[in-house]
Amino acid sequence: MAKLYFYYSSMNAGKSTSLLQSSYNYQERGMNTLVLAPQMDDRYKIGTVTSRIGLQCDATAFNVDENLYQLIERQHQKEVLSCILVDEAQFLKKTQVAQLGKVADVLNIPVLAYGIRTDFQGEPFEGSQYLLAWSDNLKELKAICHCGSKATMVLRQDEHGKVISEGSQIAIGGNDLYVSVCRKHFNEVMDR
Repeated sequence: MAKLYFYYSSMNAGKSTSLLQSSYNYQERGMNTLVLAPQMDDRYKIGTVTSRIGLQCDATAFNVDENLYQLIERQHQKEVLSCILVDEAQFLKKTQVAQLGKVADVLNIPVLAYGIRTDFQGEPFEGSQYLLAWSDNLKELKAICHCGSKATMVLRQDEHGKVISEGSQIAIGGNDLYVSVCRKHFNEVMDR
């Protein structure tokens, strides 16, 4: 029986690198994978998963209203898929997380979703919330705070390095916009 996996962390823990390595491992053994990435992630190129260390691969871009079960089922009919890999899974909607569970349960294809657990205000993303609740297997990838502790939180900064505590939950960016920190340093800065 296939499973739904959620690999989560703060930023800069190597989630995309791990996804790319997993996809490569399947392909090296002659198996087909389908890599999915949200259209809204336009940091590099829409339809591409790119890691900070320079690895990348093509991906099928999806939007927030897309039925992922139907998308995957259509592709599976064209070529037998051995694994589905989802980058930036925090941007999934609740219904899409349910659809990925159905892929594992009905199509018997393992689904590996990679994403951030919480936003810059310490609130869960919708996709992460339901992946944490419904996944068969949870795997934490670790990032490091500047103090050396495990980074579990993310701070958003402006162009001058000043921490931003209000705004839209989603702002696409990388090291230019976000810093991973431990809970202690997050709370100190956010005055909790």
